[in-house]
Amino acid sequence: MIRERVRVVFSGWLMLPVVLAANAAAVYLIVRAASVTPDPNLLVIIGLALLELVFLVLLFGFFIVNPNEAQVLQLFGAYAGTVKRSGFGWANPLYTKRRISLRVRNFESGRLKVNDNEGNPIEIAAVVVWRVIETAEACFEVDDYEHYVKVQSESALRNMTTHYPYDAHQDDVMSLRANTSDVAEQLKVEVQDRLARAGVEVIEARISHLAYAQEIAAAMLQRQQAGAIIAARQRIVEGAVGMVEMALEMLSRREIVELDNERKAAMVSNLLVVLCGERGTQPIINTGTLYS
Repeated sequence: MIRERVRVVFSGWLMLPVVLAANAAAVYLIVRAASVTPDPNLLVIIGLALLELVFLVLLFGFFIVNPNEAQVLQLFGAYAGTVKRSGFGWANPLYTKRRISLRVRNFESGRLKVNDNEGNPIEIAAVVVWRVIETAEACFEVDDYEHYVKVQSESALRNMTTHYPYDAHQDDVMSLRANTSDVAEQLKVEVQDRLARAGVEVIEARISHLAYAQEIAAAMLQRQQAGAIIAARQRIVEGAVGMVEMALEMLSRREIVELDNERKAAMVSNLLVVLCGERGTQPIINTGTLYS
């Protein structure tokens, strides 16, 4: 694996006057040699022209590195180092230079149709925040690191989705909808494992869209509504039983009225109907005795 080597180059502001002065001196010498009469020395003129050509080639060694960018240098296909210091620099003009952005970037996947852990088709999308930290790996370990980020992020999202259900019906089971922070952390780890070879650091990964697939959305909505109704009924029954227990205990403790088991059962039944019913009850006044 090719590892990044940070390279320090000459300052362009120092090399610029040197190269310009060398070019000017070569031109001056060529003019002086050509103006010699009666017989100018052609060999001297040719030599100075070649020297001027070399000085002109040196002008191609200047380059600019913008903030949060890097220039990867290659010499005839061999990796020569990476320049990360921003500014105006000069290096061997034979170096080929490739600009690599070190800025933080976002990638948002499309809406992927995947089956969750329970086999239900769902639509899911994610946002991955990333940046390049190893320029040599980004350039030489993968063909196109931006395309690599896209493909591997979607692949990691698909793989992670199959390990969790969309919605859990038990408290100890992690789901995509209920445990968003834990799922996002797991997604970040999985994406980072895949992108490490490309010299990419994953800063954040989170789910941006989550829904049941269209063909089962209506059925799953009914299922969610049924689950909500059951949970609400359970809470109502628990509260009603507590209120009945409290009413019987207070009647017994204050000795307001003594009830046998049959009357207690009737009272419990009436209170549960009143407390658990969906509609308001109609009160009936008993004008007789307790037993008629």
